[in-house]
Amino acid sequence: MRYLFEDYSFDTERRELRQGTDAVSITPQVFDLLVYLIRNRERVVSKDDLISAVWTGRIVSDAALTTRLNAARNAIGDSGEKQRLIKTLPRRGFRFVGTVREAPMCASTATVACPGDQSDAVPGGAVAHGPDPQSDDGVSILNLLSPPRLSIVVLPFVNLSGDPEQEYFVDGVTESLTTDLSRISGSLVIGRHTAFTYKGKTVDLKKIGRELNVRYVLEGSVQRSGNRLRVNVQLVDAESGNHLWAERFDKPIADLFDMQDEIVARLANALGAELIAAEARRAEHSVNPDATDLYFQGIAFANKGTTPEYLTQARSFFERALALDPGCVEALVGRAGLDEATAIALLTDDPAPHLAVAEATLDKVLSQAPQHALAHLRLGIVLVITNRITQGIAECERALVLDPNLAHAHAWIGLAKVYVGHAAETEAYVQEALRLSPRDARSYIWLMIVGIAKCHLDDDVEAVAWLRRSIEANRNHPLVHFFLAAALARLGAVDEAKRAARAALALNPSFTIRRARCLLPSDNPIYLAGRERFYEGLSLAGVPEG
Repeated sequence: MRYLFEDYSFDTERRELRQGTDAVSITPQVFDLLVYLIRNRERVVSKDDLISAVWTGRIVSDAALTTRLNAARNAIGDSGEKQRLIKTLPRRGFRFVGTVREAPMCASTATVACPGDQSDAVPGGAVAHGPDPQSDDGVSILNLLSPPRLSIVVLPFVNLSGDPEQEYFVDGVTESLTTDLSRISGSLVIGRHTAFTYKGKTVDLKKIGRELNVRYVLEGSVQRSGNRLRVNVQLVDAESGNHLWAERFDKPIADLFDMQDEIVARLANALGAELIAAEARRAEHSVNPDATDLYFQGIAFANKGTTPEYLTQARSFFERALALDPGCVEALVGRAGLDEATAIALLTDDPAPHLAVAEATLDKVLSQAPQHALAHLRLGIVLVITNRITQGIAECERALVLDPNLAHAHAWIGLAKVYVGHAAETEAYVQEALRLSPRDARSYIWLMIVGIAKCHLDDDVEAVAWLRRSIEANRNHPLVHFFLAAALARLGAVDEAKRAARAALALNPSFTIRRARCLLPSDNPIYLAGRERFYEGLSLAGVPEG
């Protein structure tokens, strides 16, 4: 069938969208979403309707759905503000409201029809669906398609304890991890009911990857021995069979349900970072990267450290992603994070414009994706840094309601406590972040936050210990070197302080004490007294006044 609206022609057999005579580039999944909306244009379709039809009921985050809707709107010249063709009805769903005429299909060679659940384009735009069509040699058509990005199945963990009563705990870890991984924006996680069909079977991970059309397989085991619990996990590239990452937790047993929460949180956070890094490596070799490929590469550079060089490289990828897809929510949030970092890391003499741009971007994102946890957190950070601390903490807490594993939110609440003169409370928040994600790519920031709190408590010995831990985690964050220089200088270790200052200035050559005074997130007198000690230490360490 061909559907005609405005100056667009939408051919479901050829799987083509044209504006006039020009073909419009569109991914298979976005095509399927448009098909469903247009075919059901007489009614409002719910989010669940779309997920059931386009993703065949698989777990999909709100952010992923919003990104696809924005891409569909962009493809047909619509926008989230105008909603000329695709209208969002709050708390109800979505409806295609454009005037549509139906025309006979153009003669063509048939492709496999939609709806499908693929996010990658494939030759001819074919998308597998429905009851798993077979080719002549018995191989599923799905196996001929490229698996979607961030697609993963969590296989049922194996109970090695020899105690059948522990089975509920092992299954609980598997199920909770499946749910938590679905919070990774843009991820496609095979539902637990499908995953559990493999329980107790000897499996070929590459074969599972082909059967389920996923890029990654996670498998693990749980063993209880006496009063200790050991959990082993490994992430496997389902296409090559290569092991990408492995982890082991071995600790005394406390409350099993508390342990389950901690294990799942740690795994979900670590896996999120590993999956994005793996996707970024794939994207490096892509001949025609799309917005999502470019977003992953931007995140990879942003995770390397907070230097002008890394932030510039990350920004270039986010900007390229947005040039391809102006509604790419994740790239918008990523770019807002860079604006924040530029101000917070004191890489500029005028932080206010960067923070204003970040806030405007995040407000726009949250108007389109109100359940986006990271956007709430980033908005919270802007509010905290601009002396709206109570509001900022509330946004961080909102982010944690949406994603309890968002460890970075705990750390930022801890830093906010410094700004209101309660630095003694900070360490507990950071310890919670580290409990949830001890090997997080951002842990160096959290360790620095405790170091800053210790400086404000006039405990420079402890501050130095925490700041050195931060540098060991990531040496590419100039601000921590400046705080270390100040703390060492106040302890009388002036030569060592000057070495730390030189290391800081090598990463941020334009830094001055005057610049440090430009970003003042609080007028709390206790906080201001601590800042004066910081300026004094910088001066003793030989940092330029500016």
